[in-house]
Amino acid sequence: MIGFTIFGSIWLEFVLKVKVLRRYKQAIKAILPVSLIFIVWDAYAISAGHWWFDKEQILGIFGPFGIPLEEYLFFTVVPLAAILTIEAVRTVKKHWQVYK
Repeated sequence: MIGFTIFGSIWLEFVLKVKVLRRYKQAIKAILPVSLIFIVWDAYAISAGHWWFDKEQILGIFGPFGIPLEEYLFFTVVPLAAILTIEAVRTVKKHWQVYK
């Protein structure tokens, strides 16, 4: 499913030239804080027995805190896809304003 998310949004970078990947530092600043919160949340939920991953539904590659690779990818790919999408909409709809 992560692959569908990547392929469903990465084309926006090249076709509409949204330049999100060129501004990777800004993307990291937007994604990392929220991802860290969810990683801590997942780590707690797993250690407390509130959350688990079906071993038949994952690759079996685990990162820190016993969290599967797919979960780390989810916390990275989905926000990146959202950023690509909103930047694509802003590229097509030039009248949309960005407030800083």
